[in-house]
Amino acid sequence: MVLVKVLSYNIRSMRDDTAALARVIKVCEPDLVLIQEAPRFFRWRKKLARLASASGLVVLTGGGSAAGPAILCNLRATAERTEDVLLPLVHGQHRRGFATAVVRVKGARLGVLSCHLSLQKDERYDQAGMLLDRLAGMGVDHAVAGGDLNDRPGGSAFERIAANLQDCWAMSPRGGEHTWTRTDPPRRIDAIFATKDIEVLGCGVPTDVPGVTGTDLRAATDHLPVLATLRIPAN
Repeated sequence: MVLVKVLSYNIRSMRDDTAALARVIKVCEPDLVLIQEAPRFFRWRKKLARLASASGLVVLTGGGSAAGPAILCNLRATAERTEDVLLPLVHGQHRRGFATAVVRVKGARLGVLSCHLSLQKDERYDQAGMLLDRLAGMGVDHAVAGGDLNDRPGGSAFERIAANLQDCWAMSPRGGEHTWTRTDPPRRIDAIFATKDIEVLGCGVPTDVPGVTGTDLRAATDHLPVLATLRIPAN
């Protein structure tokens, strides 16, 4: 069994306090970071690389080439392959995509997917199905997927994914629950999911991690991150 820490984070195109953003990521000590709303336009590769470097990580895949989702990793992770996937474009809506990779972390082989689903209910539900299809086609025994779902538990897209994968927060809540606090009531619209053979040791907003401060969380971006600690069978 291999211990792997996965962080999912909507970074709002790095339009806020990037130093605070890097501090939050770094002190969480993730092996993999599932990014949403990475920079997509002018010098997007350089901006994402700077964030990765400041966080003690490297860019694995994604960014503008995946319409926003990206994956960062530390040097424990070795890429077997990567693929950026653009989803069907619905007229009048934003382009969406998946950043995907198959990685090895020590003795574990793991499929990884970062997503940012639509604001529109029907399109979001369809994209949830595409997410499941993409994971099923990766040729791996173990996988994690996460991101900004724009949906909460009980919503059709959220439940479509949760019917097939473990909702890591529901399995083992740790830290905070709500990732979107700009509305009243706050909501959990960001999540990490794992295949059913992965043991979830804890998952939630990392408010209990030493070094993660409320000041940095508020300054970094408009979403709160989700951190999952997972135990993955070795292949």
